[in-house]
Amino acid sequence: MNIVRKISVGPDYMKCMHYVVGQEVLGRSYVIDSIIQEDTAISIYIRKDDEIVKWKEFSSTMPVSIEFKIDF
Repeated sequence: MNIVRKISVGPDYMKCMHYVVGQEVLGRSYVIDSIIQEDTAISIYIRKDDEIVKWKEFSSTMPVSIEFKIDF
């Protein structure tokens, strides 16, 4: 399992959907809490107050560009 900072989903990077940890979504009522890369999928979890829920999941066959979280 790897912690991801940003994913871009779609075959054309300039036209694909971008998801970044900390980004406001769903009418600014939720914030992307984490993006987790697992063996078979990438999952996006969102947070509102103290509640965290799985929002989206992309299979490993979906074309994605991944930017990992790196702390120096």
